[in-house]
Amino acid sequence: MKLLKNILMLLGIFFVIGTLIFGIQRNNSVPEVKNGVALDSVEKHVAKEYNISSIDIPKNLNFAGETVPQKDPEIMERVDREFLVNTYWQSNALLLMKRAHKYFPVIEPILAKNGIPDDFKYLAVAESGLTNVVSHAGATGFWQIMKGTGREYGLEINSNVDERYHLEKSTEVACRYLNKWKDRYGSWTLTAAAYNAGPGAINKFMGIQQVDDYYDLLLGEETGRYVFRIMAIKEILSNPEKYGFYIEKEDLYQAVPTFNVEIDGPISSFADFAQEYEINYKILKRHNPWLREPHLNNASRKKYTIEIPNKGYYKEAG
Repeated sequence: MKLLKNILMLLGIFFVIGTLIFGIQRNNSVPEVKNGVALDSVEKHVAKEYNISSIDIPKNLNFAGETVPQKDPEIMERVDREFLVNTYWQSNALLLMKRAHKYFPVIEPILAKNGIPDDFKYLAVAESGLTNVVSHAGATGFWQIMKGTGREYGLEINSNVDERYHLEKSTEVACRYLNKWKDRYGSWTLTAAAYNAGPGAINKFMGIQQVDDYYDLLLGEETGRYVFRIMAIKEILSNPEKYGFYIEKEDLYQAVPTFNVEIDGPISSFADFAQEYEINYKILKRHNPWLREPHLNNASRKKYTIEIPNKGYYKEAG
């Protein structure tokens, strides 16, 4: 029994000594601290050159030449939000820059021809991110046109053909729609808000609140942010390096040269039709997203123009 007690005593002594040694080593391994932050933590978790800061808002903000009341603190909080969100959502901003290089040259001359300020190309960016998306309400294409509006302005919309996906034709319709409401409101800013929420909603808010300026209206979340978001996107895409974006020209998306083929009858198989031009079905539909089915009915023998990419830009079908 005495031997057992001696063994237990020795074990206790070793435990105490071991604990002391471990504590000393642990204290000696405490990382260097700078400004209250462990340096090894900084090295592991924060990129050395990455800085997050507030953003200096330009002093002459405007939309389509209409100035923003930048002395209003409530307005400036909303502006600041959109600049922060759109600057620090870097992956999205880069994608928008790449797509804009491809699609703005198509949109810009159509806006100019119709007397629409160039700033409205950023409205298309805000609406769809320059992609052929469909909203939960059924708004479709780059310009997010509803089915009824598209038909009212002359677009063909059915299961076989949907010209809301046709960039040139849908841009023309957007211009006509915008000009109509600019004549009504006398303000491009309110016109943009009406494009987003619908003129019925804008008229209702104006009537209830007895004001006729976008910046004085209390609107829903989306429309209340809408014009500020467009302005932030415009500023960032126009001055990318100012906001920390460096992108080489070769990294931008390029438009593939095409030629037009006119048809005035049905096409039973677009897969076969594509092969005649040494491309595949996917590439044909990529350049003509308004063709919604694998065939074209065209019982009325309407004339359509189909874009075909020049040879050599894609892998040949076969």
